[in-house]
Amino acid sequence: MKEPPEPSFEEALAQLESIVRTLEQGNTGLEESLRLFEEGTRLLGLCHRRLDEAEGRVAKLIRGEGGDVREEPWAEGHGSSPDDAGLAGPGGAAPGGGPAR
Repeated sequence: MKEPPEPSFEEALAQLESIVRTLEQGNTGLEESLRLFEEGTRLLGLCHRRLDEAEGRVAKLIRGEGGDVREEPWAEGHGSSPDDAGLAGPGGAAPGGGPAR
C-alpha cells in the first residue's frame, strides 16, 4: 500500500495548530494525547524541513549590487519577515515596528 503524499507546509502547520488547540483543551485521554503529541512532533519536523529547504532556495536568489545573481548563505539572526531582514520597501516598517526613515 502506498503512503499518502506529505502535506504542504501550510497544511502541516494548520494540522499542527489544530493538534495544539486540542491538547490545550485537556479533554483527551492519555493514549489519544500521546498519539496527538507524536503526530504533532512529526508535523513539526516536516515544517522545519520545508523551512530549511526554503532557506536554501532564498540563499541562491540574493542579487549582487551589479544585478547579478550570486549565492550567499542566509545570515543567522535574520528574521522571518522582509522587515526583519531589512527588505522593507519604501514606506515599509523599520525594524522595531516604527515607520522607515
